[in-house]
Amino acid sequence: MLRFAANLSMLYREVDFLARFAAAAGDGFKGVEFLFPYAHAPGTIAALLREHRLEQVLFNAPPGNWDAGERGLACIAGREAEFGAGIARALDYARQLGCPRIHVMAGIVPAGAANAHATYVANLRAAAALAAPQGVTLMIEPINGRDMPGYFLQFQDQAHALLAEIGAANVQVQMDLYHCQVGEGDLASKLRRYLPGGRVGHLQIAGVPGRHEPDVGEIHYPYLFALLEELGYAGWIGCEYLPLRGTRDGLGWRAR
Repeated sequence: MLRFAANLSMLYREVDFLARFAAAAGDGFKGVEFLFPYAHAPGTIAALLREHRLEQVLFNAPPGNWDAGERGLACIAGREAEFGAGIARALDYARQLGCPRIHVMAGIVPAGAANAHATYVANLRAAAALAAPQGVTLMIEPINGRDMPGYFLQFQDQAHALLAEIGAANVQVQMDLYHCQVGEGDLASKLRRYLPGGRVGHLQIAGVPGRHEPDVGEIHYPYLFALLEELGYAGWIGCEYLPLRGTRDGLGWRAR
């Protein structure tokens, strides 16, 4: 049976962030993910997870100055110390939340930068070495260039080539089917190609083009869900979409 996790940064925005844990549990979710936990003490979030019997399945490492447009530091030369401090902070949260996965955003490639690739590989190797003793897997996610122009990591084959170059068993691909459809398409073939290798550690879904519920738009998710079951995918599927009808009113796709 497929397992769906509520993305609390996008779902249940009708209520305050800390109230979203109860809302997700009330709608039958057993797992949650979100972008960033750092505005709240880890003990506060951990208590909510215990209270509502939820599993924290994923969150993001600090991305740099998000409000200023930064989308990760991994590929940016000269920011290695800040990147490392962010990984250490994320690992502390992961330990207290019992979370086994951290998404490490790659970053926007600086204009004229010629060393983004080497910087990224070196940073991910160092971060993986820090995460391994804690049993944490680092996720790398291709993000489409329409939504995030200039993002270093945009394509599935690029991500899997980077895994081979980084050479760390605790680095996996986070395959967001929304981003993959916008940037590349051919979702079923890519799932058939990459899932059997065991290097896709997390999936995310949303409708295309508007990033709304998975039953809104051009992707036929019932077919893809059946394919995931055929391929034996046992990981979590993050519901990282912006509700068009209100979160609870838009959850009918799960039953269908």
